Amino acid sequence: MLKSLVLLTASASVVFAQTGSPLFGQCGGIGWTGPTTCAQGVCTVSNAYYSQCLEASTTPIVSPTSTKPTSTSSAGGSTPSKLPATFTWSSSGPLISPHADSHNLAALKDPSIIFYEGAYHVFASTAVDAGYNLVYFTFTDFNQAEASTFHYLDATPIGVGYRAAPQVFFFAPQNKWYLIYQDGNAAYSTNSDITNPAGWTAPQHFYSSEPSIVSKNIGAGFWVDMWVICDSVNCHLFSEDDNGHLYRSDTSLSNFPNGMSQPVIALSDSNPDNLFEASNVYFIGTEYLLVVECIGTNGRRYFRSWTSTSLTGSWSPYAATMTNPFAGAANVAFSGTPWTDDISHGEMIRTNVDQTMTISPCNMRYLYQGISPSASGDYNALPWKLALLTATNSAC
Repeated sequence: MLKSLVLLTASASVVFAQTGSPLFGQCGGIGWTGPTTCAQGVCTVSNAYYSQCLEASTTPIVSPTSTKPTSTSSAGGSTPSKLPATFTWSSSGPLISPHADSHNLAALKDPSIIFYEGAYHVFASTAVDAGYNLVYFTFTDFNQAEASTFHYLDATPIGVGYRAAPQVFFFAPQNKWYLIYQDGNAAYSTNSDITNPAGWTAPQHFYSSEPSIVSKNIGAGFWVDMWVICDSVNCHLFSEDDNGHLYRSDTSLSNFPNGMSQPVIALSDSNPDNLFEASNVYFIGTEYLLVVECIGTNGRRYFRSWTSTSLTGSWSPYAATMTNPFAGAANVAFSGTPWTDDISHGEMIRTNVDQTMTISPCNMRYLYQGISPSASGDYNALPWKLALLTATNSAC
């Protein structure tokens, strides 16, 4: 990662109620007082508290209603493991854009998202031509996301300067939230309350400086996109170098975040575009799913994927080509003309918010960054926006 919805007036609310919720909008659930019909799509029950307008071919989305973070006692749990043979997705239009305020953002990028206590919590990179920082916002429904309040984290102990590519999770052994990000090093902050932006601690680092193996292999790239996932024994830090290398380092669950080992190369490709950046690693039932952002032969971004039975084992290609990707132009459908040709840095919506990064293969949703095909200019000034992928061929 180097590199409108409008608040409704009273009169607009009447029109909205008459026409129904938009595609991907909320249409029901306990406590919901908005429209219960859909202007587009079918109102689909996820659980007693949440129904959503989905395309007719899309299966229900399961969301939690727990009141506090829950943790699996081991990486195994009871999550089903049945990935589809191939992935297919539908995409929303842009849902979250930079706000017109004193920060004068060019882009909103690199989202990390969880669903916790009835709300979505998003951390993202804020991009201007001069550099990056972080923002937090929360909402209960995607049709409200654009109107959510932005809490800029440069005004918190996280501080000013280069901060980017966040990942958020609840670390159950310590009963606290972790925010992982890059600041020229592999950084983290902690917080006892995810809803309190001011509660994040100042940046701390897994390493005193860039590890030697990264410096040796990085070439003209950059050390980016740190991602933590833990099994029942160890915590593993993944990262990339924009030069065809995926790194992994480890420390014990009891010692985290201290004692991170020197990285090893977990996966590599002689063509950097085939293993570029923005890796996610998830646990699904009995195996791990790795997705990595790549650059296609047409210059557009897409995701390849691999699976493994162990975080320290070898990775086998799963949906790993430009024509059969995890997510890309080849398998993402849009309503009308595609608003973006790039499916770039993002994260699966997680309802298990702990350090195991456990997801279900059922009804997957992926928040990603995209950009108009006609956009041009310096990478850091490009107008990236956030949108939602919804799986259309759930395997369960």
